[in-house]
Amino acid sequence: MAHLPQEMTVIEIAEPGGPEVLKLGRRSLPSLRAGDVLIRVEAAGINRPDVFQRKGLYPAPDGASDLPGLEVAGRIAKIGEGVTQWKEGDAVCALTPGGGYAHYVAVAAGHCLPVPEGLSMIEAAALPETAFTVWHNVFQRGGLSEGESLLVHGGTSGIGTMAIQLAKARGARAFATAGSAEKCEAAEKLGAERCVNYREEDFVEVFQDATGGKGIDVILDMVGGDYAPRNHKLAATGGRIVQIATLGGAKQEVDLSLLMRKRLTHTGSTLRPRSDDFKAALARELHEEAWPLIEAGKVRPLIDRTVALEDAAEAHRWMEQGDHIGKIVMTVEHEAN
Repeated sequence: MAHLPQEMTVIEIAEPGGPEVLKLGRRSLPSLRAGDVLIRVEAAGINRPDVFQRKGLYPAPDGASDLPGLEVAGRIAKIGEGVTQWKEGDAVCALTPGGGYAHYVAVAAGHCLPVPEGLSMIEAAALPETAFTVWHNVFQRGGLSEGESLLVHGGTSGIGTMAIQLAKARGARAFATAGSAEKCEAAEKLGAERCVNYREEDFVEVFQDATGGKGIDVILDMVGGDYAPRNHKLAATGGRIVQIATLGGAKQEVDLSLLMRKRLTHTGSTLRPRSDDFKAALARELHEEAWPLIEAGKVRPLIDRTVALEDAAEAHRWMEQGDHIGKIVMTVEHEAN
């Protein structure tokens, strides 16, 4: 790689608040621990946890960068001690514990994956956070298998679009909810058999009918709130509900006798605080199971729009407006060294 600069451009959170608190700044390049690589970022994905962090609701884990940004794509600029699986110049995408809104980011080598053949850096930057989240929650925790059904609430989010495609590619039936006719059409184009506009229809009733009264085997829910009892009602006997966010509220009364009668599992997870070893094992499984589907064209990240790094505030405004379909990605231009 070219000679590394001493400083880099970053997007900092000046103070908790609205999108306007995202400010351009300059910092020294991050130092590498043993087992890390330094990535020269070309694109960075925008995710809902970035918004929560900006608002002061989702602090970075101990030892992580205070800069937002949980996924990037670029080329490896420097190798840390003990790293053997990568070399300088390799094109990778990576899950980061923070720090992605910058020209360079330090990442554990095991959290990097090769940019899938046929994908641009922008598309690759839209993969890690969504792919890691979907794989762990839908297939590991939810145990979705061929021939079963999956319902994704928020079917046109980055996570939703990835979940629909992976489920369909692995032989499951996919269903979704979304908040407009346009979003429902997009979800169905991606492979959902039916997408319910939750503003106009009762998803419990529609999907009970769509499954011949059986109900849904796995429900991926980022809403929470009053969706919890409705998910329990809709779930098939032995069904699994996996909670990954609570955008509609974290507390709700549920009928535990229904959970017992139907032998339901209601579980959940957060990804960012998990150990480096856990994330590395997840990356290896993704590379083996999901990357071939991406390279075969059966799964592809859906990009809603791109913005430049310096326009991070605009990207956050668009995400909070809620009209995006798929991923919002920031592009990173570097000064000539």
